[in-house]
Amino acid sequence: MTQRRGFSTVRYLATSQAHTFAFSVAANAVLSFFPFMVLLMWLVRNIFHSPTMAKVLTQFFLDLMPITQQADQNFLVRNLNAVVNARHGAQLVSIVMLLISSSGVFLPLEVAFNKIWGFGKDRSYLGNQLISLLLAFACGVLALISVALAAGHQRVLTFLLQGNENIIFRSATFIVLKAVAIVASVAIFYLIYWLLPNGKVPTRSVLPAAVAMGIVWELAKYAYILALPWLKFPEVYGPFYISITLMFWAFISGLLMLAGAHLTAAPATATGEPAPLQEIAMAQPNGDGIHN
Repeated sequence: MTQRRGFSTVRYLATSQAHTFAFSVAANAVLSFFPFMVLLMWLVRNIFHSPTMAKVLTQFFLDLMPITQQADQNFLVRNLNAVVNARHGAQLVSIVMLLISSSGVFLPLEVAFNKIWGFGKDRSYLGNQLISLLLAFACGVLALISVALAAGHQRVLTFLLQGNENIIFRSATFIVLKAVAIVASVAIFYLIYWLLPNGKVPTRSVLPAAVAMGIVWELAKYAYILALPWLKFPEVYGPFYISITLMFWAFISGLLMLAGAHLTAAPATATGEPAPLQEIAMAQPNGDGIHN
């Protein structure tokens, strides 16, 4: 059964429908990611007034992106700081862009999830806007909690090692940063799988999918980084290769999110499509052993 479900998911990911959803998610994810980080950095600097949290958030910012060249990382961090340090109009525009693009991320995902899980009706446009804002806010809160935990760990290490940032400090910081990032990714996957579909999704299906996708997503990022030299984006796209690198990674992330939903939707039927949750609920026996 598991093998058949896996083949069904692979066939689904090869459809034009899955690619359309993933590309739509990718485009809006790229549009929303930088404003999202600008807003978080502004909050850390101007509300929490924590240089350690700002340093950790910069590390998270770089860790989330498959960019390994030091010059490219410095370019991204320099521009992030420039926007954060700009006049308040820049932060206001970032918030507006985040509000617009976040719905562009979650709207196609909701439609895809509803189809996968067998929910026949999508939310209204206003309903999707509200759930998108809720998820964007939840992602921001989770990110800030993760940054605060990692920053607290760094402060403790700095105190214990008396400010000596040796190999022990760097290794422990890297491990904690990765662990916190994976936990945050799992929590975000869980919220999206649980809240976004326009219907009730069983928790026992969502949690394993969120854990698996959080780990797979992290591993896939490193696989993508290893594949970048063969993709030759700088030679093909010139000065736009950073944007293209992020776009392709966002597309892969969208496919992974769809794969997690499809794998846990239901056992595959003879046609290879997942059975709607409503049909599964009707097939469950009640307390008297009689099927509904």
